[in-house]
Amino acid sequence: MSETSPQTHIGRRLQQHFTELGPQERRVADFILAHLEDLAVYSAADLSRLSGVSKATVTRLFKRLGFDDFKAVKAHARQLRHYGVPLASQSDALGEGIERFRRHAEREQQNLRQCLERLTPVLFDEVIRALDEAPAVAVIGYRNSYPVGLHLRQQLMQARGSVHLLPAPNQSLAEELVELDPGTLIVLIGFRRRPRLFETLVGVLAAREQRVLLIGDPTTAKYADQVTWRLECALETISAFDSYASAMSLVSLLANAMLHRRLAQGRARIGEVTELYQELDELADFSGRP
Repeated sequence: MSETSPQTHIGRRLQQHFTELGPQERRVADFILAHLEDLAVYSAADLSRLSGVSKATVTRLFKRLGFDDFKAVKAHARQLRHYGVPLASQSDALGEGIERFRRHAEREQQNLRQCLERLTPVLFDEVIRALDEAPAVAVIGYRNSYPVGLHLRQQLMQARGSVHLLPAPNQSLAEELVELDPGTLIVLIGFRRRPRLFETLVGVLAAREQRVLLIGDPTTAKYADQVTWRLECALETISAFDSYASAMSLVSLLANAMLHRRLAQGRARIGEVTELYQELDELADFSGRP
């Protein structure tokens, strides 16, 4: 068994084997299940003391679950969060009343600040120039990355033409890639818990010498040498589920900067789109009239 694979989630294994555990082992298991988010920061002695059992019992439990030692358990716990596995525990301490909102806001601000601090004017200007001048833009995003990619495409296509979302629903990607113009800019959205295809796709695009803008979380750092540009967004929150607020904010920043780079053409296109909205009667009337 691989200790660092999300497929071997320790919480899941504890639940599966709970009925097989002795009374002392169950006390440790109960404590771990209530504090999964904090498991990586505990020591074996901490677990022994906090659950009221011997260190030998803690060691025996982890051996039963397939871990060589507690060091492997801690590595597993850290890797689960790195992969984006949503871990929640009673010790998350979201707070009550406005406290939970304050902590949430602070975490979101920290994520956005980290994203923007990693940008440089040179890098940003290169990306905006590419988004503006490329004959076509193809946006690719799977799973959690799909909504970010969809929103990016919707924003860009208001100011420029030939912005595509690949692949089409329920279709394979190969037919799309073979048709790409060499000058097409690929915007690859790659947030964690990516499908296995992602790594292969990065390699294929690099081999085809396609220009690629990769937008993802810190786990995409290993692909930096295979893409043209990489922009990083933090997803951390005060509890289990990732937040994409910084990613959506980055989309807004990119789209607005591209619009201002081609302001005359962008305004004209937005005007045409608005006229078609009205002709097709697609959007609700927010003028305040009944």
